[in-house]
Amino acid sequence: MTTATALSRLLKPVEPLLPNMTISEVADRLLTPEHKAFLSLPVVDGERRPSGLVSRTVLQDIFMQRFGRDLRGRHPVVEVMNPAPLVVRLDASLDDAAKQITGQLQYPITEDFILVDEEGRYQGIGTVLDLLKAMEARIAQRNTVLRKALVDLKESQTQLVQSEKMASLGQMVAGVAHELNTPLGYVKNNVELLRDLSAPLFTLAQAQATLGDCLADPSCSETQLAQAFEAAAQAREEAAPELLMEDLNQLFNDTLYGLGQIAELVVGLKNFARLDRAMSEEVDLNECIRSALVIARNATKDKAEVLMELAELPRIACAPSQINQVLLNLLTNAAQAIDGYGQIQVKSWADEGAVFISVQDNGKGMPAAVLARIFDPFFTTKPVGQGTGLGLSISFKIIQDHGGLIRVASEPGRGTRFLLRLPRTSGAPDAATPTPLQRSA
Repeated sequence: MTTATALSRLLKPVEPLLPNMTISEVADRLLTPEHKAFLSLPVVDGERRPSGLVSRTVLQDIFMQRFGRDLRGRHPVVEVMNPAPLVVRLDASLDDAAKQITGQLQYPITEDFILVDEEGRYQGIGTVLDLLKAMEARIAQRNTVLRKALVDLKESQTQLVQSEKMASLGQMVAGVAHELNTPLGYVKNNVELLRDLSAPLFTLAQAQATLGDCLADPSCSETQLAQAFEAAAQAREEAAPELLMEDLNQLFNDTLYGLGQIAELVVGLKNFARLDRAMSEEVDLNECIRSALVIARNATKDKAEVLMELAELPRIACAPSQINQVLLNLLTNAAQAIDGYGQIQVKSWADEGAVFISVQDNGKGMPAAVLARIFDPFFTTKPVGQGTGLGLSISFKIIQDHGGLIRVASEPGRGTRFLLRLPRTSGAPDAATPTPLQRSA
């Protein structure tokens, strides 16, 4: 599939508006069945170059005002259009289009985006939801390729172990495929939530449009007007738009974060033998903890109460996406180790030389024989098909390459505690051997 074909599938060939059209004419067009699925309509000049977008929300605000249609209905539509709409070239790649749109998008979403040809002439419009669905399909396609690579590597496990270089390659490929499942899962959940949250808004828009028509129609009876008011009030109560902004912002932020994580994992697959030092930056590890907890929420919310005790930390140089990967792995493992409902304690503190993070659960715990092998590649206690045995191995390598240490203490029946130590200044791996972790009561 070519780049142009990818965006062409999002294109809706909607007839554009002309600058001399009135606000009433535009409102009537938005109420037609073929336009009800769109949040806005484009305005073009004589050469069919985009001049702006007219939002359904703006028109509703006008017509909900007393005598709004009578007072402003005959005004030209250019008075209410957005003169700086989102414009995307049809020959842009799907990834570039998504980056451009999400980078300029205003929340809450009240407009679609315009698609133009290489000469800047209007071709149609696209919706943000369609773009998200296309990106989800693209990610699923990449995940399928990575899954096949994972299967191939598992079949060659014996040969991979015999070669250190091939073993490293196998760990990275399998780790990327394994870790992709988590961001893919919540990106998909977010898209489904966006669809569910949007449905009442469409119902509200339709109810308000019906009320606006009734208010503007002299032949509308008092009974019909009362019914329209009641329907609009009920639709607004069900939609609760004033409560949606924060939820929608969080959903979009989480979705964009997930797409970024997937992109970073794919880069990690390409450069399997090294960490991308160019991504290193000064980071507060408490921010990484909070981010990992958000991502791990689906895995922990039904399994454990998460207790946080985060001290003020100095910023340290690290690759935050990789530290997030380690924390996510530890939090997910902690939730999976709990039978029924338990607790996960996450603590952070610092001393003069290092920053520390502790993740502790009150789950099943591990016997000494298992504890001695948990960082070995391909070692897992999970049933066949439910784990690759690479999560902790990759986490160990990430912390080691940051010059830090990862240690574990566990006792059957009492739970497990992981301790991360990262130096405050970057350098070679820490040569000091810490004393054994003491299990807290």
